[in-house]
Amino acid sequence: MSHTPSPTGPLGPFVQRDSEAHPPALTPGYKTSILRSPRNALIANLPTLSEMTAPVFMPHELGAKDNDLLTNFAKDGLPIGERIVVHGFVRDQFGQPVRNALVEVWQANASGRYRHKKDQYIGAMDPNFGGCGRMLTDDNGHYVYRTVKPGPYPWRNRINEWRPAHIHCSISGDGWAQRLITQLYFEGDPLIPECPIIKTIPDEAQIRSLIALLDKDHARPMDSLTYRFDITLRGRNATWFEN
Repeated sequence: MSHTPSPTGPLGPFVQRDSEAHPPALTPGYKTSILRSPRNALIANLPTLSEMTAPVFMPHELGAKDNDLLTNFAKDGLPIGERIVVHGFVRDQFGQPVRNALVEVWQANASGRYRHKKDQYIGAMDPNFGGCGRMLTDDNGHYVYRTVKPGPYPWRNRINEWRPAHIHCSISGDGWAQRLITQLYFEGDPLIPECPIIKTIPDEAQIRSLIALLDKDHARPMDSLTYRFDITLRGRNATWFEN
């Protein structure tokens, strides 16, 4: 099942992407970009039905605990670490809510270690934390999940470099042209301005858009602090009608 745009309905073609708003593919300060980035100019094609449509995800396809990373992998107790709630709105660039978007998240545990066989960091493995979850946005584009705040960890970009605490996010909207994979960081983290990946972003406002803000108004007393992280996807051109 997929979202299918109608020639007279609200799902028109997507606005052209502004390539200058994105970091350059080749940024030698971020060492792995050297092997991953293309050497030739990219070719821009006009969008087709494949880009303007996307799968439709149904609530019954998700598990009851998919958006609760505190309990969806727990076996003998709750995971160790600072309990937090993350919530926000998924909207397009014109401020319209993106309904029924699939939001997937994955992260390291509180000691900065991923549940992955190739992660050899000395941080402790938490037997009660899987580090991944998923949820759908509601009619207002809102999403929410519980987790533990991930820890920073060292990486081999250069000597003594550390990734800030972050959560990976994948968003599937109502068209493949809206597909977004990004990371959220946490307000007040001193490692953010030191991160070589962050330094590839050309605009300070764009960097701020990747930082989840402390939202004490929606904290859960005696339980969890809350962070708000709003996400913006590409929007569709308006469909004009005769008056």
